[in-house]
Amino acid sequence: MTQLDARPQAGDTVRGASDGGVRTKGLGGNSVGLMGSAVIGVSTVAPVYCLTSTLGSTAGEVGLQMPAVFLAGFLPMLLVAFAYRELNRVMPDCGTSFTWTVKAFGPRLGWMCGWGLVIATIIVLSNLAGVATSYFWLLAGEITGSGSVAALDDSKPVHILTCLVLIAVATAISYRGMTATKGVQYALVGLQLLVLAVFVAMAFQKAGSGEFSTGLDFSFSWLNPFAVQSFAAFTAGLSLSIFMYWGWDACLTANEETTGSDRTPGRAALIAMVVLVGSYLATGIAAQMAVGSGDKGLGLANPETSDNVFAALAGPVMGPGLGILLFLAVLASAAASLQTTFIPVARTVLAMSAYEALPPSYARVHPRFKTPGRATVVAGVATGVFYTVMTLVSEHVLVDTIYALGLMICFYYALTAFACAWYFRRELLNSGRDFVFKGLFPLLGGVLLAAVFGKTLYDMWDPAYGSGSAVFGVGSVFVIGVGLLLLGVVLMLVMQRRSPAFFRGEVLTKDTPSLVTAD
Repeated sequence: MTQLDARPQAGDTVRGASDGGVRTKGLGGNSVGLMGSAVIGVSTVAPVYCLTSTLGSTAGEVGLQMPAVFLAGFLPMLLVAFAYRELNRVMPDCGTSFTWTVKAFGPRLGWMCGWGLVIATIIVLSNLAGVATSYFWLLAGEITGSGSVAALDDSKPVHILTCLVLIAVATAISYRGMTATKGVQYALVGLQLLVLAVFVAMAFQKAGSGEFSTGLDFSFSWLNPFAVQSFAAFTAGLSLSIFMYWGWDACLTANEETTGSDRTPGRAALIAMVVLVGSYLATGIAAQMAVGSGDKGLGLANPETSDNVFAALAGPVMGPGLGILLFLAVLASAAASLQTTFIPVARTVLAMSAYEALPPSYARVHPRFKTPGRATVVAGVATGVFYTVMTLVSEHVLVDTIYALGLMICFYYALTAFACAWYFRRELLNSGRDFVFKGLFPLLGGVLLAAVFGKTLYDMWDPAYGSGSAVFGVGSVFVIGVGLLLLGVVLMLVMQRRSPAFFRGEVLTKDTPSLVTAD
C-alpha cells in the first residue's frame, strides 16, 4: 500500500470554482459509468429489504395512506438530491457531505456532518449483515425443506459466525475496487427488481380475482397525505419512508471513480430515486389491493407479520414454487446493500484522513485496486465488532440503535442541503435555474429534514419509542442517538488537538465561489 501525504502535492488536482485545498485521493478514475453508478445507488438502498421490513410498519401507522407517505418521503430526498447534484458539479470529491459542508460552514460543522454519515453507515451495515444472515438460513431451510436448518439462525453462535463471514466477503469485494463491485451489483439488483416486478404483477392479479377477503379496490385517496388521521401518525410514517430512501447518495461518494465525475453521479442519483419511488409505489399499491392494510390475517398491518411482510405474502401471492424467489430476493437485497454500503463510509473516511481530519493512515489507497483499502477493512472490522457486541449485550440495545438511525440520516442530509444553499448564495440571483436548484430546492429539503430531525428527537425522549426500554426515565433510543452524536463531538475534540491545521481552516478552506457556470 502507499500512503498519500496529507499536504498538497505537485500532482494534486484542485477542482471547483476556487483553490481551497480540494484535491484528488488516488482512487481509480473512470471505473463506473452512468448505469453502474445508478445501480450502486439502488443497491445501497436495498429496496426489497426495505419493503419487507417497512411496508407493514408504515401501514400500521398511516393505514391506507401508505402510498401517499411513500411520496411524501420521496419529496425531501429528491430536493436534497438536487443539492448533491449541484455541489458535485463544482466539487466532485469523494468526501461529499463532509467536504462540501466544510467548504460552506467550516471544519467543525463539516467534521460532524462526516461523523453523522460514518456512524449511520456502520449501524446500517450491522443491521444489513444480520438480516442477510437470517434470510440465508431461512432460504436454506426452504430449499432443504428442513425446519432444523432454518432454526440454525436461532443459535446465537451460528448467527454471529455467519454474519461475520458475510461481512468479510462484502469487505473483500469492496476492497478489490469499483469494477468488482459493479459486476456483482448488476446481478443482485437485476434479481431484486425482476422478482419485485413478478410479485407486483401477481399481487394485481390476486386483487383482480378477489382471492383474499381483505383485498381492496384502488382509490386515489391513497395518494393524499392530508388524509392521514393525525400529525403524529404522519411523522412516524414519514420517518419510516425517509429511511426507505436512504443510501442513494452512495453513487455520489464514488464520484472520483466515475466517468464524467462532475455530472454522471448527480444524474445517477436522480435515476436511482425515480426507480426507487416507482418500485415502492407499485409494490405498496399492489400489496394493499391484494390483502389490504388491516391488522388481521394477511393484512399488511398485522403485528405478527408486519416486520417481515414478504415472508407472510410470498406463498399466498406467488405460490410455493415462485414464493421462494421472494426469499432469495430479500437475501440478495440485503447482501447487495451490505457490499455497496462500504463505499460511502470508506470514501468519507478516506477524504477526512486526506484532509487531516482523521489519522493519516486511513488515507492509504491500494496501489493495484485503487481503493481506500485501510478504510474499507477498518469499516468491516468495526461493523463486525459492533454487531457482535450489540447482539451479545442485548437485542433491545441493537433494536434501539437501529431506531436511532433516522436521527443520523436527517442530521447529515439536512446539513448538506443547507450547505448547498449557503455555498451558492452569491449566485442565486444569476438565473432562475440557479435560484431553484441551488437555493430553493435544497433549502426546502433541508428544512423538511430538520423538522423530521426535531420531531424524531422529541419522540425519542419517550421510553415507549423503540424497544420500550429507558435509562433514568429517558427513552433508550434518545440516549443512544444523542450519545452517538456527542461521541462524535468528543472524537472531534481529540482530533482537534492532533490535527490543529484542519480545524484552523488551513487544509480545506471555507469559501464561497464568486462565479460557477451552470453547464
